[in-house]
Amino acid sequence: MLATIYPYAKAFHVMAVISWMAGLFYLPRLFVYHAERGGPDGEPTASFEIMERKLLGVIMRPAMIATWISGICLVLTPGIVDWTMIWPWTKAASVIAMTGFHHWCAGQHVKLLQGSSLSGRQYRMMNEVPTLLMLVIVLSVIVKF
Repeated sequence: MLATIYPYAKAFHVMAVISWMAGLFYLPRLFVYHAERGGPDGEPTASFEIMERKLLGVIMRPAMIATWISGICLVLTPGIVDWTMIWPWTKAASVIAMTGFHHWCAGQHVKLLQGSSLSGRQYRMMNEVPTLLMLVIVLSVIVKF
C-alpha cells in the first residue's frame, strides 16, 4: 500500500513546495513596491496591503502547512531517508530556515501596516534569501551528498 501512496504524497509535496516558493519569491517584491511607492506622497497602500494579506493567508500559509505535512509523511516512509548522510540534515536545516523567513515576512507585513518598514533596497536583498535556501534544498535532495 505504501508503494501506491508514495508517488502521490511526493507529487503533492512538490506542488505544495512550488506554491509556497512562488509566494516567498513574490512577497518581498511586493514589500519593495509597498516601501518605495506607498505612503502619503505615493500610491495608496491599500492595494499593497490586500495583495500581501491574501498572498500570505490564502496561498503561502496553506502551502507551507501542506509542504510540512507532506514532507513529514515522506520522511516517515521507511527506506526513503538515510539519516547517516549529510543531505537530509542540510535540507532539514534549510526548510526550517525557509519557515523562519516565511514568519519574518509575516512580521514585515505587520510592520508595513503600522507604517514602519525596511527600505526597498533592504527588501530587495532579503528577496535573495529564499533563492539561496532553495539552492541548498534542491542540491541536497538531488545530489544526496
